[in-house]
Amino acid sequence: MEIYALYGTSGTGKSSSALELAHRMNIDAIIDDGILIYQGRKVAGTSAKYERTKIQAVKRAIFHYEEHASDVRRMLQQLQPGRILILGTSRRMIDRIVEALRLDFPIEFIPIESIKPPQEIEAARYVRETMGKHVIPIPRVEVEKDFLQRLISSAQQIFSSKKEVIGETTVVHPPFTGGRIVIHPQVLRKIVEGTCRAFPEVRQIQKTEYTFEDLPRLQVTLSLKLPYGANMPAVARDIQQALYKEASYCLNIAPASIDVKIAGLEFASV
Repeated sequence: MEIYALYGTSGTGKSSSALELAHRMNIDAIIDDGILIYQGRKVAGTSAKYERTKIQAVKRAIFHYEEHASDVRRMLQQLQPGRILILGTSRRMIDRIVEALRLDFPIEFIPIESIKPPQEIEAARYVRETMGKHVIPIPRVEVEKDFLQRLISSAQQIFSSKKEVIGETTVVHPPFTGGRIVIHPQVLRKIVEGTCRAFPEVRQIQKTEYTFEDLPRLQVTLSLKLPYGANMPAVARDIQQALYKEASYCLNIAPASIDVKIAGLEFASV
């Protein structure tokens, strides 16, 4: 058996990346937060995401309970997957899981940063910290029916280049999840105004629109005053980068997208 381990701190998007990685590397089975997934279906174990406390969740995720571990060991023995992907927050956690499941094989460690761009990791952290959404890489129909009320109505399907459906991810709200982060509209407006005032080309900020419902996204509509022959796309790009830097610094949240819309343009006299 070949063992691959995808690791990274909580909320960096490991579970949402697991199916795509498994498909790309021809991996048969996934172990994530206490459950064994084989060919896109849960076949053994109990998800740590349903535990009532963080301590219980950690114990469940590392197969601390012998009955839980033996259940997964039996299924692994029965299925004999050629390749398995184990998800964990650290290499040490992966080692604990491998030891509990008695998987005496070499491990190829894969840090989440090697397969996911920094901006996507920051967006994943935002969703976890502000909305308390956790992902389980199995279809909704496979989740225990006792917890259906915790499901989000939609599930994300992951497609290969041939548009072949290879699986779904299910989003749940664990009971130990904390509260939400709320940013007052006036705060974000002041950040935008302060950033844009540093650019003499900005004549007026016409509109600031933002959303935190899905991912943090910002759209700013501006009027510019430029000298004839100036590179307008370059100016807009500089403003966009400045807004990204300032929002990330002030709010500790990296926006998933910042759109700068130029609604008015005035040419300065020579």
